[in-house]
Amino acid sequence: MQAAKTDRRKRPAETAAPPKKKVRKKAQEQEGGGSLALSGDPERKRCLRTRIASQSLEKLKEFCSGSAFPQNRAQPEPRQGRFEVLPKCTDFEDITLQRAKNASCSEASKSQSNQKHSELELSPGSPDAKVTSRRSKSVYTPLELQYMEVKRQHPDAILCVECGYKYRFFGEDAEIAARELNIYCHLDHSFMTASIPTHRLFVHVRRLVAKGYKVGVVKQMETAALKAAGDSRGSVFARKLTALYTKSTLIGEDVNPLVRLDDATSVDETMADTSTGCLLCVCEDLEGVKDKKKGSAFIGLVAVQPATGEVLLDCFRDMEPRQELETRLCSLQPAELLLPRRLSEPTEALVRRAAAAGVRDDRIRVERMDNVCFEHSLAFQAVTEFYAKDPVDIRGSHSFSGIINLEKPVICCLAAIIRYLKEFNLEKILSMPENFKQLSSEMEFMTMNGTALRNLEILQNQTDGKKKGSLLWVLDHTKTAFGRRKLKKWVTQPLLKLSEINARLDAVSEVLHSEPSVFNQLESQLQKLPDLERGLGSIYHKKCSTQEFFLIVKTLHHLKSELQALTPAVNSHVQSHLLQTCILEVPELLSPVEYYLKTLNEAAAKIGDKTELFKDLSNFPLIKKRKDEIQEVTVKIQTHLQEIRKILKNPSAQYVTVSGQEFMIEVKNSAVSCIPADWVKHYCSDFISFCRPTLKEERKILIKNGRHPVIDVLLGEHEQYVPNSTSLSEDSERVMIVTGPNMGGKSSYIKQVALITLMAQVGSYVPAEEATIGIVDGIYTRMGAADNIYQGRSTFMEELTDTAEIIRKASPRSLVVLDELGRGTSTHDGIAIAYATLEYFIRDVQSLTLFVTHYPPVCELERSYPGQVGNHHMGFLVSEDEGQADPGKEEVPDFVTFLYQITRGIAARSYGLNVARLADVPGEILKKAALKSKELEGLVNMKRKRLKSFMKLWTTQSAEDLREWMDEWGVEEPQTSPPD
Repeated sequence: MQAAKTDRRKRPAETAAPPKKKVRKKAQEQEGGGSLALSGDPERKRCLRTRIASQSLEKLKEFCSGSAFPQNRAQPEPRQGRFEVLPKCTDFEDITLQRAKNASCSEASKSQSNQKHSELELSPGSPDAKVTSRRSKSVYTPLELQYMEVKRQHPDAILCVECGYKYRFFGEDAEIAARELNIYCHLDHSFMTASIPTHRLFVHVRRLVAKGYKVGVVKQMETAALKAAGDSRGSVFARKLTALYTKSTLIGEDVNPLVRLDDATSVDETMADTSTGCLLCVCEDLEGVKDKKKGSAFIGLVAVQPATGEVLLDCFRDMEPRQELETRLCSLQPAELLLPRRLSEPTEALVRRAAAAGVRDDRIRVERMDNVCFEHSLAFQAVTEFYAKDPVDIRGSHSFSGIINLEKPVICCLAAIIRYLKEFNLEKILSMPENFKQLSSEMEFMTMNGTALRNLEILQNQTDGKKKGSLLWVLDHTKTAFGRRKLKKWVTQPLLKLSEINARLDAVSEVLHSEPSVFNQLESQLQKLPDLERGLGSIYHKKCSTQEFFLIVKTLHHLKSELQALTPAVNSHVQSHLLQTCILEVPELLSPVEYYLKTLNEAAAKIGDKTELFKDLSNFPLIKKRKDEIQEVTVKIQTHLQEIRKILKNPSAQYVTVSGQEFMIEVKNSAVSCIPADWVKHYCSDFISFCRPTLKEERKILIKNGRHPVIDVLLGEHEQYVPNSTSLSEDSERVMIVTGPNMGGKSSYIKQVALITLMAQVGSYVPAEEATIGIVDGIYTRMGAADNIYQGRSTFMEELTDTAEIIRKASPRSLVVLDELGRGTSTHDGIAIAYATLEYFIRDVQSLTLFVTHYPPVCELERSYPGQVGNHHMGFLVSEDEGQADPGKEEVPDFVTFLYQITRGIAARSYGLNVARLADVPGEILKKAALKSKELEGLVNMKRKRLKSFMKLWTTQSAEDLREWMDEWGVEEPQTSPPD
């Protein structure tokens, strides 16, 4: 039982209370959670206040003092000097210094402080007080000792300890909370401390988790009223760790704003949903690999999404660059990695790079386990014990046989994840192996490696790593959280089967062009839904509140009723088999929901009353028994209310509930907190400029006036994206060599073709007038220039490593996109590598290929492979006024106007100086560069002319041709003198 403090100046004097009341009062004082009205002798109370004030003043002096130790503080310091050394709440160097000074205090000061604190915290007659003062000689309060015990068991977690109306942080946890949450921390007895209100717990926990911390919530296991009626009234409140949270395990009523049905908490305050990322466990098997020197390994992984129940397995062989593993990391985008403490160097380098790739609040959290936890023998034993719980269950035994036949690295990952999730009470999600799915299947989905996902900016842009500016950002017009997650999965796994792609396209066409009334009603219902997938996950894990449980049940019942009402309209107007299946099967699946809704008490669910949650307890005998026991305790507490009224001299005093704390006595009104406004963003989509693609089994990509889906949206209506067409086919031209000036739009064009192909196989409409897409088995890209410091590879090495990977994996049914291959080395080597690589794709791989280059000699392949290769360039105009300078004037760079239109032919120049002008390079440098460029160009042209002339001379067949050549070059015919 607790109460808010009253104004001591207005409170009348009270008679002495029985000793047990003093003990209870003092126990509450040490908790820091408020106090009852003071009772007892007024003189004694004044002495106690004086002693408390004196001690507080001494502590304040000690905290604000300079470098002198307590015994050397006889001389008063200047006032200004004291404030100069007063540490800020987040000045951690000063905090460390203050700790060192506190530890250097004399033993006499310690003993005196210990004795005084013992007198304040516990009554002299308390057994705990005797242990503290005579045996342990501890300077810690019971609350601090309680915190230290929990911290010893969970040293890697930031602990939020419930203390009345607040949650408190202690020690280093308080310093971290002060820094990350921008709250105040200060020294209180033995620890730095900071606090947050109970009703803001979910906001601050989510913020800490988003920054990569593991957060533990320590709750009081007894209320003040129950403690007062029990035998432990003089001891500290019983507390225990009730929940742990990380990025991938953010499930529970402490962190889910869904449970606050009547709270208008701002959506922005709840932060991004960090629990959408999965927990990914990775394990290596280096023993069975023959070519260990090349760094190859068998890698197993298990990905778990505890919030939704999805479990994915995979095992594959990977070479030293670990591109296969990188592809899965890019596709899954895990929120958390569970890894052995020691990994091979290539894998460790990839993990470091992946963990450092995101921004501060969006980085992957890495959790390490001892390597012994990943040993196959121990892992196999742990998995066997977990799944062989019920041998009678035939289905379970069948699933068990499938588990033990998994690859060794996968079993090791599974054992580690079971061990890890047990810490969060989430291991139940792994108990149904029949729901496990294979992560990747070459027979089912298009192959896209991590390089393609990055270069094409499928899930995030390459500028700041955010979703905005990516393909997913353009396509995501979903109305529900679970629909958003499904779309993300679809975008990273384009389909290969023509029937499945057309089924999706039929559904999209139906939504866009058919009778709008049915789908308008569906949309209005869907956008009102909470996150049902996560809500069902919370119920499954038994981590939901009564509010959330009732909300999910009521929502499912309402959804069932609405879909049943739409059944006649769906049967008559909807033609898509996929849509009919989705809509018509749901009511039947939700038929049991009506029974559960009738069983629940809505009023009790909304106020969180678990005892009255079920109307009929005949089917719940255990709940009925516990309810009867609670009723007995409630009667005792109500009887105790009469005694409290006498103590307070307030015959109308009643119990109140504040911030979830029941049976409180309100003595003084607290301020009313403000309710933040609820803002919701709405996005509108325009599909008028999108078309339904035609999918075929042939090897072709035909696009009429296609546009880049992301750039088109970013430019908006005022700056229209210039559309371009594409024609690639196995029967005609299947390789496009694209040249043109820098910044002319070459990279955007080839990305546009790749993205339109991907969107078509996802089942989406595409930004074009017409599109016929032959199904490709993979999209492979080589773009951009960046080194890899972690693996010690230069920019050119990165280029060739990616290219080699494409050469190994591409097939005639693939789309290959290569952007400026060979630019990371000398001109001659670069031309040679680019030429040979492209010729290999033309002659041997025979894939549909887009090749961007600034090397004109590469364009000669059009003559070597007529009909298969075509030269194209991005159109441009050169200003005649500035591009043709008089011989007597200074050289200036050509002024280029970009047309962004794909055009037949070769662009002989790249006009790099024009980009230098756009980048505001100083004019003096531009003029010097233009002069030098002119000299070099003249020298090259002269060499070419001489080479051409020599070739013509070499092929001369007659004296007449020789005379013509001599006249062209101004060579005089040699004079021969007659012999003497």
